[in-house]
Parts: sequence; structure tokens; C-alpha cells
Amino acid sequence: MTEEPRYLLAAHNDALAQEGRAPRFFVRNYGCQMNERDAEKLRALLSQLGYAQTKTQEDADFILYNTCCVRKSAEDKIFGHLSRVKTAKAANKGLFVVVCGCMTQQPDIAQVFRKHPYVNVVCGTANRHRLPEFIWQAMETGAQVIDINEDEGLPELTGVPVTTREYPHKAGVNIMYGCDNYCAFCIVPYVRGREKSRPAADILEEARALAADGVKEIMLLGQNVNAYGKNDKAGEGAFADLLRQVHDIPGLARIRFMTSHPKDFSGALIAAMAELPRVCKSVHLPLQSGSTRVLADMNRQYTQEDYLALTRRLQGAIPDIAITTDIIVGYPGETEEDFEATLAVARQVGFAGAFTFIYSQRSGTPAASRTDTVPRKTANERFERLTATLYPIMEARNQQLVGRTVETMVEEQGKGRTGDNTLVHFTSEKAAYAIGDLIPVRVHTARSFYVKGISSL
Repeated sequence: MTEEPRYLLAAHNDALAQEGRAPRFFVRNYGCQMNERDAEKLRALLSQLGYAQTKTQEDADFILYNTCCVRKSAEDKIFGHLSRVKTAKAANKGLFVVVCGCMTQQPDIAQVFRKHPYVNVVCGTANRHRLPEFIWQAMETGAQVIDINEDEGLPELTGVPVTTREYPHKAGVNIMYGCDNYCAFCIVPYVRGREKSRPAADILEEARALAADGVKEIMLLGQNVNAYGKNDKAGEGAFADLLRQVHDIPGLARIRFMTSHPKDFSGALIAAMAELPRVCKSVHLPLQSGSTRVLADMNRQYTQEDYLALTRRLQGAIPDIAITTDIIVGYPGETEEDFEATLAVARQVGFAGAFTFIYSQRSGTPAASRTDTVPRKTANERFERLTATLYPIMEARNQQLVGRTVETMVEEQGKGRTGDNTLVHFTSEKAAYAIGDLIPVRVHTARSFYVKGISSL
């Protein structure tokens, strides 16, 4: 990114502010925790350029969509919002629209957006730091700017300081970008690129700054955090070492991480989780399928027994650990026997939570060319059976908390989370707490997705 567009845009917006008001921006984010952290950085970047944030899209002069493409439903939502923006732009010629992120990295997406000329700028996941340049170019020429080229080195927004966060008490910290696994159903490696790890010194500097700013909970983020440092030949213990260093930062009360790939979950990481008191005793461990045959088709690089052995090791080292997961139903070629294997794993592991999906075909992935698709009616029926199996398991786990007092971090009025990420709804006798406080809550009711209790504070 050149400095000139940044300077010119900031000066332009400052001049508008002196004439009346600063132009207002609105960022709509879709997708995962990585995207949420990127959206925070995009908001910070726009603020640096002299834009003022507004809470509603209708009040904005500048709208940015930070997109996701993991499932078709996410894309449908994005184009639904864009159709409404087209109408708004017809009434307000000065409205400026940017689309960036994962969806824009897909093959032939440039051709799609050329049919939507009311979108001023389209950029990708690895060049969003050049946004000031793209905005200025579009303003100066009056032409649509489409640039999804990947820059060398670490992606884009790493160096943008976040000045305002959605949650003052917690924050995400990107430790790596991209994915090298190429699961047959997944578009992420094609839109996020190959794995790249940030230097540990940079991660620790960012984490220390967040702690100094009052952040009590940090989530270390990556498409596959277990692979941190792998391409730098740092060894399988690199992520565990990083976790120990983050744990030593004063002021932090909780440390989480997401997402983990089962094939890369090391013994060193299990030991670190068991030994470090501020590392939360929860882990998100995507299963995707309980069938070894389907797992091989998916290129997941582990078997059903591998997964079960890993969960037994985790539960043996950390008896109260909460394991959550992702499961896909209706993957091409999935038989009734394959699906029953998924139900069997769910029963054996006792998942604390699960993101469940019906398979969504993603153009450009190996699975997209499969012709042995599962009929939608069958997939829907299996999805219902899966949730009917999971929900009682989740509720039974939460029932074990009834009568116990759990340490809860307050996230909003009457709501918080335990260290193992259980959602807690609570009332307080004195209401003497603030967002980010750790308070004791005695649980009296349990449901599949949350518990209820009373705090003595």
C-alpha cells in the first residue's frame, strides 16, 4: 500500500468533516472468528481514514461487506444484501460500496461483480491493506476497481492497530493464516491461501498490548492453530510453546484457541492445556464424519479410531474438558452405515456442542464434481436424527452443573460464559458486576444450549 492514497483519503474526509460531518461507514461481517477479527481491523482502518462509524447500514455513506463462502447460504445472504444496496444507491449516488474477503477469491468472481457495477471496489483476503489505494482509485476514475491479487508475505491487516473492539473484555489474535489440508469439501485453502505463521514475538506483543488495554480473554485464531510454526520447521510443539508464552502475560484471565485439526493435535498441546490454569478447558475439534470411509473421501487424514483415541487422551488428561465439533450430513456417497457411524461417535465422545450442517457444494473443490449426491430428503432426515441425538447429550452434560457454583465471565447484562464455554444466564442479588468480571453463579437449571443460575454478587 502506498502512503499517498491513505493521506489523500484522510485529508478528503477531514475536509468533509470541517464542512459538516465526516462520511459514515458501516461494516457487515459474515463467517468465522477470523473474519470477525478482520472486521475489527477493517473498522480501525476506515476510522484512520477519517470515516465515522455508524450502527446501521441505512445511515452509511460507505458500506463494506467482509464476506464468507464456506457454505452457499452465506453467499446467498451477501447477494441478498447487495440487491438492497443497489436500490439504496439508485437513491443516493454518493453511496460507496466495497466487497472483500473470502467470497471474492473464488474463480470467475470478477466476472460476477462486473455485472454489479454499483459495487465500487472488490478486493480479496490478502490485499485488504491496500483498501485506501483501491478506494481512491475508484473515486478518482469513477470506475469499478476489482483487485484480488495476493500480496507476498503475511496477509494484509496484521499491522493495523484495533482502536475499538466489539467486546472490551475479550479479543482475538491471529497467529496464522491459510490452510494446507485441502479437505475435499472445503473452499478455505483456495480463498485463504497456504499456511503462514506470524512470528511469535509479534503475537506476544499484540497480546501484551491487549492485556494492558483491559482485555481479560484472548482467543488465538487460525484455520488450523495446531499447525502453527510447521512450515517454519519449528516442530509439532510450536503451538504448545506459544500457548505457554501467552499464558505468562500478566492480566489475562482466560486463553482460548480455534480451530484445531485432529491430525495435528500433539501430546505437547494436551500437556499444556492440562497444566496451564488460564488456558480454558475446552476445545473445538471438527469431526465432520464418524465414518472412516467418508473421512478418507474427505481427505481428513485421520480415521474414526484416531479421532476417538484423541478424545480419550484429552478426557483422560483433562477430565472436565468440553469438546465441541463440526459435523457434515449428506456428504456425497454417504450411506446409512456411514451416518450411523457418525451417531456412534457423537454418543461415545459426549460433545458439549456441535455446529451441524447439510453438505453444501462449493465450486472448485474436489467434492463438487461428485455425482453420487445424497438426496435432499435423505440428508434432511439424517440432519434431524443427528440433532435429536446431540441435544440430549448436550443437556445431560449441562445437567451435571446443576447445584454447582461456576466461575462466569460476564459478557452482557445477565449473561456470561464459563471457562469451558458454557453459556450462563443469571440473575444477581446485588448486580454489583461489570462486563468482563468473573463472578460465581450457582446453577439451578440446565438446557441443551445453556444453564441458568443466581449470582451472590
